[in-house]
Amino acid sequence: MQRPVQKLKVLFLCTGNSCRSQMAEGWARHLKSDAIEPYSAGIETHGLNPNAVKVMAEAGADISGHRSKHVSEVMDIPFDYVVTVCDDAHESCPFFPGRAKIVHVGFDDPPRLAKQAKNEREALNYYRRVRDEIRQFVESLPDRLEEASRKGT
Repeated sequence: MQRPVQKLKVLFLCTGNSCRSQMAEGWARHLKSDAIEPYSAGIETHGLNPNAVKVMAEAGADISGHRSKHVSEVMDIPFDYVVTVCDDAHESCPFFPGRAKIVHVGFDDPPRLAKQAKNEREALNYYRRVRDEIRQFVESLPDRLEEASRKGT
């Protein structure tokens, strides 16, 4: 009889838990729920970004039921990995007790990029690009996490 495979507990951490970390959690739930138990949180809470919800839905991943969470809400979870998805969170990453390995994989900030857009379509294209980059990263899990933690990134 085979024993059930233990899922990796992974926290995706960013500044406000409104966009990039939400997308990463959504992709991990959508694509890797057999191997990963995903969470997301922020150093602050900025609410769920409606454009992130919109572009994720376009790609078939529903994050509309997510909510912006402060990292203090998940500190008692024994994470295997904490993935910082923006430079601010990486620089401000709190100490996680236990064995959590910190891995930094920075992605551009869609709301910041969208400020330079000429119209809504162009703005959403920034969100789509980052969404697709995050999907590509999540598709490489868990191997990419193990490789990054061995390299110390």
